[in-house]
Amino acid sequence: MLALQITLLVATALAAMANWSSRVRPNARLEEISKPLTTVLVIALALVSGAPGAQIAVATAALVLCLAGDVALLDRIDRFIVGLAAFLVGHLVFIILFAQYGMSHLAWGGVALILVATLVATVGRVIVHAAGAGDATLKLPVAAYLTVISAMAVCGWSTGRPWVIAGTTLFVVSDAVLGWRQFVREESWMALVVMVTYHAAIGSLALSLW
Repeated sequence: MLALQITLLVATALAAMANWSSRVRPNARLEEISKPLTTVLVIALALVSGAPGAQIAVATAALVLCLAGDVALLDRIDRFIVGLAAFLVGHLVFIILFAQYGMSHLAWGGVALILVATLVATVGRVIVHAAGAGDATLKLPVAAYLTVISAMAVCGWSTGRPWVIAGTTLFVVSDAVLGWRQFVREESWMALVVMVTYHAAIGSLALSLW
């Protein structure tokens, strides 16, 4: 089992780096292969974790929803609302996983609440406003997503588990940069940062099962 776990870790890292390279030097074909492949390998990391079956099942469901979001957001498919919905439901499923872990570290949850409230009031407010200004139908879905991912981060921090705290934090960072890039202003470094933080996020959440 250890050999398989190490092999999957290496394969996941290689797939992720291939995807990152497609953001540094745009390569649509490489991105279309490496982006979903990385998430599939992260799902495999969850499946070989050795955690209780109920936790593996919930984590796998959440990661499969992330995979659906990955595919929906590929440039060739470009279904933003579908991708947003998949990730939103995925975050709700992650909250179920955190409930399975136990959310007894309320002080950590309180710290996360302060941090995400600050982020929502600043960066989040700008993103929601910009999304609505570009397309009024996007304002509510983007606001709902912002609410759910914030709740996911607070619940994740409340578990007190380092991998979960890292994963939920990185997810928020990734989506904050993605939202800014999508609706406010795009910078050359953002595409890479979005994927590095995203892969680190889902990888950390999978490793929380180990």
